Amino acid sequence: MTDLILVLVVLTNLKLLGSSRLGASIRVVAAQGVMLGLLPVLAHVHELSLHFAALAVGTVALKGVVFPWLLFRALREAEVTREVEPYVAYITSILIGLAALAASFWLGGRLPVSTVEPSSLLVPSALFSILAGLFLIVARKRAVNQVLGFLVLENGIYTFGVGIVAETPFLVELGVLLDAFVAVFVMGIAVYHINREFDHIEVDRLDRLKG
Repeated sequence: MTDLILVLVVLTNLKLLGSSRLGASIRVVAAQGVMLGLLPVLAHVHELSLHFAALAVGTVALKGVVFPWLLFRALREAEVTREVEPYVAYITSILIGLAALAASFWLGGRLPVSTVEPSSLLVPSALFSILAGLFLIVARKRAVNQVLGFLVLENGIYTFGVGIVAETPFLVELGVLLDAFVAVFVMGIAVYHINREFDHIEVDRLDRLKG
């Protein structure tokens, strides 16, 4: 099941790189969050504790319910459904994503890990999520897509943390989730105000604020 979840995480990242529909992208990130919520339980099934159960419940609630709700609310306020002209075309984005995936497997096989991995796919999929998130942030114009990129980036960090470092304090893991919550909440407000002032949510046109 751990391998299946990690494969699905990789596939959902590729889906995000090639999708122009904002609503569908939010649903994909929500599904990814729910799957990653199960990862702490599956990765540490032999040492299951209240720590991992609470982390799983909190992750599913935030990533699968709260974050998507905030983003859909921002999307309704902005009255947009898709991103038509990103900085990098969607076919090119997928090709870059495949190259990043190959690089993630190459780097993951050479990265020293001090603990026993629950899956050989864990480090490559975590690295790929980080790279895919960074790419979405810099290659898309719509603010909503950039928020999704931040969430995918955080998903990669989360995957690496809960899968590899079993001794990570619960408060540290919870702190990462709360940071992501605050970022999405603030960006939702920003998207609303950008759309109200400029009738769009393309961040490349914010240079009108200069002067």
